[in-house]
Amino acid sequence: MQPKQVLEYAAKNNAKILDLRFADVPGVWQHVSFPIAELTEESFTEGFGMDASSIRGWAAIHESDMLLAPDPNTCFMDAFREVPTLCMIADAVDPITKQPYSRDTRQIAKKAEAYLGYSGVADQAFFGAEAEFFIFDNIRFESLPQHAFYYIDAEEGRWNSGRAEHNLGYRPRYKEGYFPVPPTDHYMDLRTEMTTQMAACDMHVECHHHEVASGGQCEIDVRYETLVKSADNLMKFKYIVRNVAYQYGKTVTFMPKPLFGDNGSGMHTHQSLWLKGKPLFAGDSYAGLSQTALWYIGGLLKHAPAIVAFAAPTTNSYKRLVPGYEAPVNLAYSRRNRSAAVRIPMYSPSPKAKRLEFRPPDPSCNPYLAFSAMMMAGLDGIENKINPGNPLDKDIYDLEPEELKQVPSLPGSLDESLRALEDDHKFLLKGDVFSEEFIDLWIEFKRKNEIDPVRMRPHPYEFQLYYDI
Repeated sequence: MQPKQVLEYAAKNNAKILDLRFADVPGVWQHVSFPIAELTEESFTEGFGMDASSIRGWAAIHESDMLLAPDPNTCFMDAFREVPTLCMIADAVDPITKQPYSRDTRQIAKKAEAYLGYSGVADQAFFGAEAEFFIFDNIRFESLPQHAFYYIDAEEGRWNSGRAEHNLGYRPRYKEGYFPVPPTDHYMDLRTEMTTQMAACDMHVECHHHEVASGGQCEIDVRYETLVKSADNLMKFKYIVRNVAYQYGKTVTFMPKPLFGDNGSGMHTHQSLWLKGKPLFAGDSYAGLSQTALWYIGGLLKHAPAIVAFAAPTTNSYKRLVPGYEAPVNLAYSRRNRSAAVRIPMYSPSPKAKRLEFRPPDPSCNPYLAFSAMMMAGLDGIENKINPGNPLDKDIYDLEPEELKQVPSLPGSLDESLRALEDDHKFLLKGDVFSEEFIDLWIEFKRKNEIDPVRMRPHPYEFQLYYDI
């Protein structure tokens, strides 16, 4: 869409407000609003000034002036505002050099796409993320020097089966929430409303369903797109899901593991490379893959410990990624084994449908960084012809201990994954996609703001374990 067409679209929809969206470093959408009269054709090149000093991970206060340049191809009307509001995703630009701002994570994703074309391996990378989430009715939490707690409630939670007051039953059993019809699935209509709003924002929804966990775990699958557009769509996805739920008096979390004893929320990420309109991952090797695809898998598996520093980027992520609980922690590939880090879907024999599914990511990630890191690892595998080894088609739980030792696994904590990133990030620096400065920033931010604060606080379960020791 051209700038002139955006202005016509705004006038057609009687827009009164322009809202520019951008992601901070952890990956949470931020916004700033302007009267629609401030939007002109020149705005798309001149940008809008803003103070970036309080944006997490962005500039220090002495260099905080920033420009936001709206991307005309991202415009949509916000269905949740009372006043007609035109939204666009914006890129951050340095006001002095007029260059893309190095800490704007969307710019990193755009550089990743540019590097793909420069590499000559492919000209398109497609990503399709299956982001799971929970719908709760009430959430309370607090962390103070003398007490800490969280309390979750959900009408659909199996723990409410013994409730004395108004109780109609029909709640998924723990780990048995996959695909029940209503009324056991409480949220079919709510998910349908979410998909309707996504369609209004030019997102192609393929299906939606209840997920495995009790307590309102759901999944909505959005059709794959090119790397940057898929990341943009995931940001819109989170916004729409949260706001529809909020309108219905519900609250949504994309935390990977909010409930103990039931399944966590992952974000299995499908990916494929294409060149000149032809798929590169279809062939006559294992599971119908090409040699290119196998090398791509080799890159993913080799660099997976570093990738998850971006793709499973919270301390909570590693409460989902626990060995022995059907978590995708095993650094192997398979067309059958869902505990393998890489799975090859076998739903369709069509070469166009041939893709890989990287299973460790979760929806707490910044998609611009996670998708870029995955693609750069896969490209490194292709460029260096990294052998992924033999597929893991056995049941991981039937393996003998000695055989299991031969299967490497993911880091067991965010701290370990950050150490892996420190030791293994040269593949991310190719084409200046990531920079040493940004990687150092990411590691410092995570350690200072997440790892150390969690490590320093007593855990409630420790009182059960140790109070009388």
